[in-house]
Amino acid sequence: MEFTLNGAPKAYRGDPELPLLTYLREYEGIISPKDGCAPQAACGCCAVELNGRAVLSCVIPMKKVQGGEVLTIEGLGAEKQEIFANAFLEKGGIQCGFCIPGMVMQGKVLLDHSPDPSREEVEKALTPHLCRCTGYKKIVNAILYAGEALREHKPIPKPGGDGKVGSRLAKYDSHDTVLGRRPYVDDIKIEGMLHGALKFSDHPRAKVLAIDTSQAEKLPGVARIVTAKDVPGERYTGLIVPDWPLMVAIGEETRYVGDVLAGVIAESETIARRAVELIRVQYAVLEPLTDPEEALKSGAPQIHPRGNLLSETVLRRGEAEKALQEAAFISRGVYWTQTIEHGFMEPECCIALPAAEGVKVFSQGQGVYEDQKAIAAILNLPLDQVEVELVPNGGGFGGKEDLSVQGHAALHALLLQKPVKVRLTRDESIRMHPKRHPLRMDYTLACDKNGKLTALKANIIGDTGAYASVGMKVLERAAGHAAGAYLVPHVDVVSRAVYTNNIPNGAMRGFGVNQVTFAVESCIDDLCAQGGFDRWQFRYDNALKEGDMTSTGQILQGGVGVRRTLLALKEQFYAAKYAGIACGIKNTGIGNGMVDEGRVKIVIESAQKVLIHHGWTEMGQGCHTMAVQFFCQETGLPPGIVEVRVETPANAPAGMTTASRATSLIGNAVIDACAGLKKDLQNASLADLAGKIYEGRWACDWTTKPGKETDPGSIQTHYSYSYATQLAVLDEAGQIETLYAAHDAGRIINPTLFEGQIEGSLHMGLGYAISENFEQEKGVPKSTRLRKCGILRAKETPELVVIGVEVPDPHGPYGAKGVGEIGLVPTAAAVANALFRYDGVRRYKLPLEMPGKRGAAEKSPAAVENK
Repeated sequence: MEFTLNGAPKAYRGDPELPLLTYLREYEGIISPKDGCAPQAACGCCAVELNGRAVLSCVIPMKKVQGGEVLTIEGLGAEKQEIFANAFLEKGGIQCGFCIPGMVMQGKVLLDHSPDPSREEVEKALTPHLCRCTGYKKIVNAILYAGEALREHKPIPKPGGDGKVGSRLAKYDSHDTVLGRRPYVDDIKIEGMLHGALKFSDHPRAKVLAIDTSQAEKLPGVARIVTAKDVPGERYTGLIVPDWPLMVAIGEETRYVGDVLAGVIAESETIARRAVELIRVQYAVLEPLTDPEEALKSGAPQIHPRGNLLSETVLRRGEAEKALQEAAFISRGVYWTQTIEHGFMEPECCIALPAAEGVKVFSQGQGVYEDQKAIAAILNLPLDQVEVELVPNGGGFGGKEDLSVQGHAALHALLLQKPVKVRLTRDESIRMHPKRHPLRMDYTLACDKNGKLTALKANIIGDTGAYASVGMKVLERAAGHAAGAYLVPHVDVVSRAVYTNNIPNGAMRGFGVNQVTFAVESCIDDLCAQGGFDRWQFRYDNALKEGDMTSTGQILQGGVGVRRTLLALKEQFYAAKYAGIACGIKNTGIGNGMVDEGRVKIVIESAQKVLIHHGWTEMGQGCHTMAVQFFCQETGLPPGIVEVRVETPANAPAGMTTASRATSLIGNAVIDACAGLKKDLQNASLADLAGKIYEGRWACDWTTKPGKETDPGSIQTHYSYSYATQLAVLDEAGQIETLYAAHDAGRIINPTLFEGQIEGSLHMGLGYAISENFEQEKGVPKSTRLRKCGILRAKETPELVVIGVEVPDPHGPYGAKGVGEIGLVPTAAAVANALFRYDGVRRYKLPLEMPGKRGAAEKSPAAVENK
């Protein structure tokens, strides 16, 4: 087969069915097309140009390339590459960046055929593509901007600026990411590297009687097969509870279909996967337990030795029962939310190689220092013999907190003393990693005759799946935010996390808070309907303010911006015919008695290079950029000299990149480290300081565990909160026309990144509200196809209007608060309330039935239960 690739003649004589994506990446070493879901053709990350058309290379066999012209980003030429790269940087069209090279190629082809497209045409052209980070709006802006430059034959200058707080500094290290040059883990190649593949359980609950690897071992190219008996150290891992086995041993029970039984290491991934298919496992199949309420019943099979109840959080303030009896209006309802797949564009991948007496690991996980601890325990090695280097990942959203393939890759490398890559396919990724918790929330909310909230009673049950992950913390967070962004003096909340044989549920953006917000905000609209109260004014009158007490008993001391966000949307609310409004509150930091801590090291290498070491994972949210901007603000030095690294030998530890805390902890630690540097710069040049190291630390160690303190003055659940109001406006057909979002960020460090984070959150929140649902039947996914997850495409995403509000936080650097999660907290509730205004149907279950299916909402099991 003869063809041209980026203008050069090529001849291929191999398998005619080989996917073009595989040829480009494995034969040519071209890494700009990414493998996000091959061969599902759902994400668009692999898009290239073939004969003037954009195609998904994961499903184009080489036989179709015969006589054709293939073009990737590498063949665009320097001028066009710079136009696209700078357009995406200027407009903020990149976050994690994994999907962007494919969109660049799609945009290039569109502009070739239609040099001056409309916004709608760009959105339509992006239909084959998914982005989980941006909400698409800034990607569309970037393509339109690039089109303008190409039409006018003028370059787009590289974005500059002083990088100080408040500036629109382009996202750190994103130029090459736009062009597909910056490697993700799967793009890294090491001489002599072997490839691993995993054998997963065929059943969600079964006793493993025997594992026969004999046929797999005979396959040429197989180096070794590893099972549970080969683990030299601790076989069980877990972020909080060590209940998750790296591999299930013979004689033990599997707990979900993502349990690993064996690993194959081979010369190629193809051979490794073929060998996995040859492994034969004998089971005694057992009936899976998949309903958390059934799991709590006496006599239910015990999934773990400690029982099926993972955790219970109880919050009681005041006299809830008495207040309910005295209330003028009461709203009661049982609300249900669904399981959600994270849908990050980059599937899990890890490379490990032997180093000195231990291993070095290239990880995409959300906490390299946590990875280090877990891997050291698995391998029975001292911490300093396990080096973990972060490779900024292609999206996480909480789904890469738990150890996935890092432990397997490290074990394989240690046993064989060779580099090993372990990569999950999209189907395996969906099968293995934790999801968003589905909750059942029995809510009773009351107010007096004047519309002042008086009491809340809530019983919350969360399905945490097969393993703990962070389930107890998700349900703890749900309890602590159960009253929403409002003052409710009498509270009685019980929140439980329950084991089942479903796929585990763990951390995901919102972390239990968006679930309870759907319930409480629906109840508030119901109270307004009962009492004839104005929905905006009711929320304003009951909104938390400085000096008020949260449902946990914490008295808020400053930075409370709920009312400011409501005021920001007052005019739009009253101008809309079909409007749904909802407020949100979201913690910054883990809190609840746990220490939030971050450290940085600033190393002066020369007058032209400064290194900032920290421990947080860059996954698109911009924590590296935040580090640079805080540094520039403190020192006045230019951003171009700064390089950011995350690697365990630097000993700048942080916990998991979670709870919207990276900005505040990085910022405060950088400010601390810069104090000494600024002092030295008064008497010396940067060149004079070469070799010096400045260390900084900030920690919050004063939060209290829920339910342990009775004196309200002593309760400090979290050190900071973010606040928001969102407004969903429907058109005459009952479809979402515009979503307004007013968000209190304390201090907006980078307006472009702030807008991008909120827009991406809104997109995720809309999918949560109306389209996304990860369904399982008897513990088995109904589908592992990304396309079936219901993630909204560009043309399906309505207009998003982001309004920044700044009410400084007393503990945040320059007053900053967390931004990453609050963006989707009120979204589903706002949409549900808008739909009620449109057709008068109260919806109790997510995803919401849209008006095109009118009648279905009244007949749903949740609606029947509430009647």
